[in-house]
Amino acid sequence: FKTCPGRVLCKLPCSGEKEVDLAVQSAKAAFKIWSQMSGMERCRVMLEAARIIREQREEIATMETINNGKSIFEARVDIDISWQCLEYYAGLAGSLAGEHIQLPGGSFGYTRREPLGVCVGIGAWNYPFQIACWKSGPALACGNAMVYKPSPFTPISVVRLAEIFTEAGVPKGLFNVVQGGAATGQLLCQHPDVAKISFTGSVPTGMKIMEMAAKGIKPVTLELGGKSPLIIFSDADLENAVKGALMANFLTQGEVCCNGTRVFVERKILDTFTKEVVKRTQKIKIGDPLLEDTRMGALINRPHLNRVQGFIKQAKEQGAEVLCGGDLYVPDDPKLKNGYYMRPCVLGNCKDDMTCVKEEIFGPVMAILPFDTEEEVLERANATKFGLAGGVFTRDIQKAHRVVAALKAGMCFINNYNVSPVELPFGGYKSSGFGRENGRAAIEYYSQLKTVCVEMGDVESAF
Repeated sequence: FKTCPGRVLCKLPCSGEKEVDLAVQSAKAAFKIWSQMSGMERCRVMLEAARIIREQREEIATMETINNGKSIFEARVDIDISWQCLEYYAGLAGSLAGEHIQLPGGSFGYTRREPLGVCVGIGAWNYPFQIACWKSGPALACGNAMVYKPSPFTPISVVRLAEIFTEAGVPKGLFNVVQGGAATGQLLCQHPDVAKISFTGSVPTGMKIMEMAAKGIKPVTLELGGKSPLIIFSDADLENAVKGALMANFLTQGEVCCNGTRVFVERKILDTFTKEVVKRTQKIKIGDPLLEDTRMGALINRPHLNRVQGFIKQAKEQGAEVLCGGDLYVPDDPKLKNGYYMRPCVLGNCKDDMTCVKEEIFGPVMAILPFDTEEEVLERANATKFGLAGGVFTRDIQKAHRVVAALKAGMCFINNYNVSPVELPFGGYKSSGFGRENGRAAIEYYSQLKTVCVEMGDVESAF
């Protein structure tokens, strides 16, 4: 692999009906073996997969940078989160259990936590390797098999994950990868032997997946878009708040579903905060994502770059002020001239009814909005169809907890942003989806409960 923006890295054939069925049947056969193994046996295999990822961290991170365009600095973090995820669920695999319930007369009942079968994972292009681990970790820990379809824009690194699982000792076919776009995804969702679907991506695609799953009575987990609020109160630590706003907007070139792109700033610190954010944004190093000091790489592809710039153009037409960035960036290195780079953008003079404030841009664009009171900002923060995340910066701990309790969002941050430890559940409210990834909560979405009632005396009959 070499850094070569705008050039073809490789060509992969799309999986059709035959390939999808082969992958599902292969996973179905592997499920029979894997589901009969003890939790501790599954734990050892998953720990081995985590160890391989940890040892090959640099190689996989480099592959992910070329796959996606994000900086190697960020890609390393993604890979660390990935092996930590597998370690976490390996630790839970041996502890999965039901419960015993005493009933009258010596009778009793018990519950069994059982796997679902063949689960489908459909991933997004912003965190290809990490999302695949977030989905496969709890799925495999619970005893399921998985057929995974990465985004056609980032097809490479998930194939390496499949190889790693095989090297670690999972039954052949337990984690299968198919390639393709919407047609391949549709085949997966409609396959009669698929038990569950977990999707990360856009709201329109999530709606289609939910519709297809409904026809087969298949449970779904949907992790969709966001237009999350970040609320900066005047009593916040300014330096910390500025860093939080940058983290909330510019990771992975702004291509993050839970980004806090609506930055509400208390009016009395608006000018100071805005000036500092602009200064720091202009210093972000853009360029070759494989260089150690690069902090922002290239956007995923040309159509997406054009879309993001279209939002900025529309924002200006609607009265927003571009305080910095928003234009194309051409690195000095000639081999990067065809890359999809743009300067991170900060928008001022924003209003709640502007398109740039209402719609998910999914690029490095921050919208700053002033507010005066807590009650006002909460009403405005919740006035959105999305509900993935939200954040608050303040030194007043009572206010912080009061605000996050009032935010209609599934993932909230106090004096930080975009921190996603695998121990904590992740997922949204409203149009941002339902179900949870990570934490113990994910176990509920990759297993099913069986109740057994045992009678120790004579059957009491009404007949």
